[in-house]
Amino acid sequence: MTETRESTTAKLCSFARAYHSNTGRQKIFDDYLAYDLMGKEEYEEIGQLIENDFESEHRSINYSFSSKRIIDKLNRYITPIPLSRIAFAENKLHRFAKKHGKCQYVVCGAGMDTFAFRNGNPDIHVFELDHPNTGRYKRERVKQLEWNIPDNLTFVPIDFSTDSMTQTLLNAGFQPDVPSFFAILGVSYYLTLSVFAQTIGEISGLCTAESQIVFDYPDETTLSGSGAERVHTLAEITEKLGEKMMHGYSFREISETLERYSYEIEDHETPQMIERQYFENRTDGITAFENIHFILADREESA
Repeated sequence: MTETRESTTAKLCSFARAYHSNTGRQKIFDDYLAYDLMGKEEYEEIGQLIENDFESEHRSINYSFSSKRIIDKLNRYITPIPLSRIAFAENKLHRFAKKHGKCQYVVCGAGMDTFAFRNGNPDIHVFELDHPNTGRYKRERVKQLEWNIPDNLTFVPIDFSTDSMTQTLLNAGFQPDVPSFFAILGVSYYLTLSVFAQTIGEISGLCTAESQIVFDYPDETTLSGSGAERVHTLAEITEKLGEKMMHGYSFREISETLERYSYEIEDHETPQMIERQYFENRTDGITAFENIHFILADREESA
């Protein structure tokens, strides 16, 4: 898949955050800068994509999507995962920063993440890792919006398929002896376990101070015949958009991988727990995905 700006699935996540901020009455997470950063043109593009059952060739510049025609598909298939996982991740980040004071926040595959521009804590230094084309496009949008780039934000261009994350981060000014929090959100769906494990291993080898990793993952029911209907439908949607889900992981596989690299699971949110925490008593029909889990893993300072 050729990456020119941001992958279509990442744009769908941006759209979900922007739409929810603009229209949601019961906020799961309010990414109030998402729409501005995305821009009206791409917002309209993704709205039409959803309206036309994820067939991109039907887009028209003379037409505006209908909220009534997308809301059910958006709330059923797109909204639940990106909103709940960013709420989970940023909650854990703020707790980490409160404990350590000065710390580093590494966003792997940052896309149109807006944390660095919402962040009011100067002690959190943000490193945004992303493909050079995506990062370039984001910086252009920031310039167009006339936003100031915070002193505690570093854009880090990286091609994850060829570049060493360790060396790239070190070259960008990352300090291994400063407590660090890593977010790997929306990534594990498209990786084999061995490739995902390599990323965990690289992070572990990079940090000498205490570090935490937060990520979401699909479980082993994802591509099984017994999986929920919308889980299979979402897999079909992402494949149609050029990003095929590889498979799901068992909790045992995840815990053994983390243990291998000296990480201990501090928090494991199951689908049932995510439902209770973020979606209970809602009136808009948004519910937690049946196969998605959140993990916070902790590694103590190395000798």
